[in-house]
Amino acid sequence: MKKLMNDPAHYVDEALDGLTLAHPSLMRDGSAGRVIRRAEAARKGKVGIASGGGSGHLPLFCGYVGPGLLDTCSIGNVFEGPNVDSCMEAIRLADGGQGVLRLYGNYGGDRMNFDMAGEMLEDEGIRCTTVLGTDDIASGGPDEIERRRGVAGLIYAYKCAGAAAEAGADLEEVTRLAAKAVAMTRTIGVGLAACRLPSAAKPSFELGENEIEMGIGIHGEPGIWRDTLRPSDAVADEMVERLLADLPPSGAEVSVLVNGLGATPIEELFILYRRVHKKLAEAGLRVVMPLIGNYVTSMEMQGASVSLFHLDEELKRLLLAPAECPFWRVG
Repeated sequence: MKKLMNDPAHYVDEALDGLTLAHPSLMRDGSAGRVIRRAEAARKGKVGIASGGGSGHLPLFCGYVGPGLLDTCSIGNVFEGPNVDSCMEAIRLADGGQGVLRLYGNYGGDRMNFDMAGEMLEDEGIRCTTVLGTDDIASGGPDEIERRRGVAGLIYAYKCAGAAAEAGADLEEVTRLAAKAVAMTRTIGVGLAACRLPSAAKPSFELGENEIEMGIGIHGEPGIWRDTLRPSDAVADEMVERLLADLPPSGAEVSVLVNGLGATPIEELFILYRRVHKKLAEAGLRVVMPLIGNYVTSMEMQGASVSLFHLDEELKRLLLAPAECPFWRVG
């Protein structure tokens, strides 16, 4: 694999420089420049939302900083969580005096550092709550949701929590709605080829020329099965079947995210979505605001994920509320 980069040690910082130069609505901040925040300071009287995670997943995490979404995001090295200092700085910079929701994926290092950051900031009078993304059904059964990883479906929690905070909801309400969005979201991924970290001499895992892996994680975590490549319709059918079995519909509407993992042509995502839409219609479900594209990537991993976000009127209103960031605009 070839990469357009300079020194691998500068990969993340140079990418963040380019991101903020291209999008003046974002700024680098923090002692090491590893916090991305809105260009304007935190709005007084508004609940803040801080997230964070490793690089290598753009637009996740820092690409979703903007009105109606996140206030700040701390950034780690590629596939490594942010350190405690940047977590603390992200929380401080998000604080408008009404508390901060920490909203991020369910990964051990991220949990440890954000928890430590929150404990240390208690002395500064910053009130924090936490909601973890746990939408990856391949990483734990329905009876062990606390083990599940947060993957592409996390952006639905960003959207709903961000809309509530922008409308003036208090910390408890923003936290409730973020948790509700997580509870109503399910995701499963499929991989066709591996990625390579900037400093690595070989891919992060091996997948044969004619192999496909169902349930693969966004860092290459093992999936449910590995077999020979099969047609897109067969893959879509199994993904939808697994998603609907894990969280049976409680209403008639869902939002669907067909997400590219970094190296999958958009055309193939639309081929996948066409079948997903058909299977959902057969299940009596109407799709609201479908999202097709690269929303949460894994460097140049070839593959895709499908997320279902089950809607009621409250969640639908928050999903459709205005929001804007460099990679997603609603309204």
